[in-house]
Amino acid sequence: MARGRVRMLTAAVGECVHVAGLYRFSRMAQDAGFDVHFMGPAVRTERLVAALREHDPAVVGLSYRLTPGAGRRVLESLRTRLVAEGLASGRLFLFGGTPPVAAEARTLGWFARVFDGTEDDRETAIYLRRLWQALASGQPAEVAARAAEQAAGDESERHYPQTLPERIDWQRPYPIIRHHFGLPSLEATIEGVARLAEARALDVISLATDQNCQECFFRPEEMDPEQDGAGGVPVRTAEDLRRIYQASRRGNYPLMRAYSGTRDLIPMAELLAETLHNAWAAVPLTWYSILDGRSRRPLERTIREAQQAFAWHGARGIPVESNESHHWSLRDAPDAVAVVMAFLAAYNARQAGVRHYVAQYMFNTPPATSPAMDLAKMLAKATLIEGLHGPGFTSYRETRLGLSSHPADLLVAKGHLGSSVLLQMALRPHIVHVVAFCEADHAATPDEIVESVKIARGAIRDAMSGLPDMAADPAVQARRDELLDEARVLLEAMAELAPAGVDDPLADAATLARAVHVGLIDAPHLRNNPEARGEVTTRIIGGACRAVDPATERVLPERERVRRVLDAAVREGRLPRSVRLAR
Repeated sequence: MARGRVRMLTAAVGECVHVAGLYRFSRMAQDAGFDVHFMGPAVRTERLVAALREHDPAVVGLSYRLTPGAGRRVLESLRTRLVAEGLASGRLFLFGGTPPVAAEARTLGWFARVFDGTEDDRETAIYLRRLWQALASGQPAEVAARAAEQAAGDESERHYPQTLPERIDWQRPYPIIRHHFGLPSLEATIEGVARLAEARALDVISLATDQNCQECFFRPEEMDPEQDGAGGVPVRTAEDLRRIYQASRRGNYPLMRAYSGTRDLIPMAELLAETLHNAWAAVPLTWYSILDGRSRRPLERTIREAQQAFAWHGARGIPVESNESHHWSLRDAPDAVAVVMAFLAAYNARQAGVRHYVAQYMFNTPPATSPAMDLAKMLAKATLIEGLHGPGFTSYRETRLGLSSHPADLLVAKGHLGSSVLLQMALRPHIVHVVAFCEADHAATPDEIVESVKIARGAIRDAMSGLPDMAADPAVQARRDELLDEARVLLEAMAELAPAGVDDPLADAATLARAVHVGLIDAPHLRNNPEARGEVTTRIIGGACRAVDPATERVLPERERVRRVLDAAVREGRLPRSVRLAR
């Protein structure tokens, strides 16, 4: 066998014609680097012996899914023949079957590893990749088997990458899995984090802290005791965070992270980096401000502080997510506004020195958005964000289900979770942020999170076996292109708001705040907000969230909406007449 090339032969033996699992395993082995010869169903001993002589594989994967007793006899007979033919030594044998047949296979003692179908696909992929690496480097079969088994069963932290880029690379081609978690009790949260780590369900646990923590951690005298535990775990000291992190140091050693505070962003960033080893920060560009009432920070100050937080994390090599765009869609903003804000958040992060950016793509928002138009919107966002890529900046695609879209009926919500994740896979995400099926009713317990992750993993597994290219659908492509055109119109208009002497209008806090003040960036839910107009009217039309004329309900092309907004602002004295209107 040539160094670097490792052959594997796979076959369903005896009378077994069930090869779906074997075929998927063969594909996974091929993805791991093996040169796989798949023999198919019901391979008799004579054919297998001939194939072993012809291909001389380093690894043989056998499958049998009928009755356990018959399976044992088939395998015993096969082993006797292989030994007699001198084909049993110097290579590794793997087995896959139903749990009862797999139990019989384990007792035979000649398989390097037995798979019974309950394994996580990612762990199987990791095992195969490690096995291929060991064999390709020239290690003898027995040594390679031990190395792969030790890697797959390694319980130490050194086995599990502890930075986001490394964890993503380690899991390829599968996305890593994230879920938020935080109960109203500190002790229950610590126990739950430990259980989630031991269950190996998540690669990332996002700690949900309560509003008192997010807004007043460094100002405890301002906390409202009646709000303790509202929205998450009541963290009150650095030691609380250290205890939570320590609880995660088991199982698959998940990464830990938490959202930024809604003020005191740099002190919170320092705290989270020191206690949770924050895997990445989440800092919105305009939110956690007067806009949403989560703090009393004025909009322009909020943007400046977000830019400072971006720079702080960028200087330390900590990835950043700006949970920005979907907040506009949660308030029924036009899709074009959501696309523009996705781009501006990434652009401002890049300009502040962030190297690794987590681009969050929240599907199902607004909830009535159709799957086709949802995907089109996300593709438009990705096109603009990934257009920023270069030697000093890259983004990771993180998809998630829209929280407000979960049905209250928990059984229906489970179906919604699976279907949403399947659609998300069309975006080829690096990270899948699972939202537990119960979230419309109550905060998820560890058991509900594990169940939700298993539902999501089922959808991911099916998608990885080969989805049609939903992104190539003509309607999806047309809407993506329409949104890109509308985004350019809006961005050009925003840049015109900059005062003289501003070199980079799209990274200028005053200009960005002004775009919200005059209504270029707007959402219906912001009516009567002191920092926004709240005058745009939107409707779901053809599955997309579009701006409409409030009097006639006619769809407003973005160029016309922008012109109306600027005309009104000039007419009312909120903008000087020198502003060039979009025509």
